[in-house]
Amino acid sequence: MELHSLGIAELRRMLDKGEITAKDVVSSVCSRIDAVEEKIKAYVTITREEAFAMAEEADRERAGGVKKALSGIPLAIKDNMCTRGVPTTCSSKILKNFVPPYESTVTAKLKERGYVLSGKTNLDEFAMGSSTENSGFHTTNNPWDTERIPGGSSGGSAAAVAADECIAALGSDTGGSIRQPAALCGVVGMKPTYGRVSRYGLVAFASSLDQIGPITKNVTDCAILLNAISGRDLRDCTSAPVEVPDFTAAIGKEIKGMKIGVPKEYFIEGLDPAVERAVREAIGKLESLGATAVDVSLPHTGYAVATYYVLATSEASSNLARYDGVKYGFRAEGKDLVDTYMKTRAAGFGPEVKRRIMLGTYALSSGYYDAYYKKAQQVRTLIKDDFEKAFREVDVIVTPTSPTAAFRRGEKTDDPLQMYLADIFTISVNLAGVPGISVPCGFTAEGLPVGLQLIGRHFDEETLLTAAFAYEQSTDWHARKPAL
Repeated sequence: MELHSLGIAELRRMLDKGEITAKDVVSSVCSRIDAVEEKIKAYVTITREEAFAMAEEADRERAGGVKKALSGIPLAIKDNMCTRGVPTTCSSKILKNFVPPYESTVTAKLKERGYVLSGKTNLDEFAMGSSTENSGFHTTNNPWDTERIPGGSSGGSAAAVAADECIAALGSDTGGSIRQPAALCGVVGMKPTYGRVSRYGLVAFASSLDQIGPITKNVTDCAILLNAISGRDLRDCTSAPVEVPDFTAAIGKEIKGMKIGVPKEYFIEGLDPAVERAVREAIGKLESLGATAVDVSLPHTGYAVATYYVLATSEASSNLARYDGVKYGFRAEGKDLVDTYMKTRAAGFGPEVKRRIMLGTYALSSGYYDAYYKKAQQVRTLIKDDFEKAFREVDVIVTPTSPTAAFRRGEKTDDPLQMYLADIFTISVNLAGVPGISVPCGFTAEGLPVGLQLIGRHFDEETLLTAAFAYEQSTDWHARKPAL
C-alpha cells in the first residue's frame, strides 16, 4: 500500500519503528500530488521545498531520539490560516500576494509537534460558500466525480484528504464548512466547540461563528489532530479556559446505553431519499451496537438559515472593512483616497463576498439594526436553548450532514438561496456553539458519499468521538477510496 493512502496513526507507528522515514512519506505525497492535482485542483500553493526541508528536520530529530506527535506527517492547511513566509490568500484576488509575517496559533502548534506542510488548500473566497466555486482562483473538483463540487468552504482541504494528496488537513467551519465538504468527499470532519481551538491567525469571516477543526481519513486521526490544536490561547479572547483532555482516550469505548437523539426537524421535504436511507441505516447500526435512539425536537431549526445569514453577513461586513488596499494586499489606483478604496474593493472581491458585505451592511444600518441583527441574536439564543433542552435527554444528536450528495458544478451558482440551503443541517451547530462531526455512512446509487452528522454538548467532543469511532469500526465506508 502506498504511504500517501495511510493515516496519521499508521504512519506514526511505522516512523517510530524505523520502517520508513519522513522523507519517504513526503516523497509519496508529492508523487500523489503530481499524479492527481491537475484533476482535483485542491491546492492554491504547494510547498514542496518546505515539505522536504521539514521532513529532513523530522528525520534528524527522530535519529536523535526526539519523537513528536506529528513528526514527519504531511498536513494541508486551508488558505485562510496565516503561515509565516508562505502566502495566505483566502482564495481572494485582494490577498493574492499577501505573505503573513507571523504564524497562526494552530499552525504554530503543529510546528511544535513536527508536522510537514504540504501546502495551502483552496476555499470559497474568505470562506464564503458551500461549493468552492466562489474561489478567486479556480474551482476544486470532487475526487469521487470530478464533474461535481467537493463542498465548501473547506473544499480544497476535504478533496486533498479524500484524494490522498495529504495525510490530513485543517479547515475552518462558520456554518458547516468542515462538515459539509467532509460529507461530500467521504472523509471525517469535525467542528469543535466554539472556543476549543484558538482563532488567532485565522482570517476572520464571522468572528462569533468561525472555528478551526480537523479533516481526516478516519476518526482516530481526528482525535490525534484535535489533541494537537486545542487549548487556551491568551492571544484569542474567545479561546475558552477549559481543560483539554486526551481525545484519543475516547477511542474504542463502548456505546452501550448511550442515548442518540433523532430530531424530526432534520428529516424533512427536500432531503434526498438516498441520504435519508443511509442515515436511517446508520442510526440502526448505532442501535445494534447498544445505543438507544430517542426522538427529540429542535423547534427553532427552521429559522436557522435566516438567522445565520443575518449574523454572518453582519460580522463579515465589519471584518472585511479592513481590506482597503492601503496596508497590504491588492491595490487599485484611484484619483483620490475614496476612489482608491472603491476601485480596490470592486476589483479585489468576488461576487459572493460583495453580496454578503452588502447584506450585512444593510442589516447593521441605522433603522434596521433592531429589526434584523438584534432579532437574529434573540433567535440564536432560542436555537441554543433547543440544544440544551435536548441534551438533558440524550448524549448525542444524529442527523444528516447535508441534504444531498455532491451536486454538479454550476448547478446552483445562479441561485444563491439554493446554495445557502446546502448548509441547512450544519448551521444550527455554529449558532449554538456546540461541537459536530461528520463521518461517512454510505453512498448514493451514483457512487457519491453520504455523511452522518453527530452533535454533542459544549466541550464534550469525547462523546462524539466515542460514538463516531464505534460506528466507523462497524462499517467500511471510511476505507473506500475514489478511483483517480
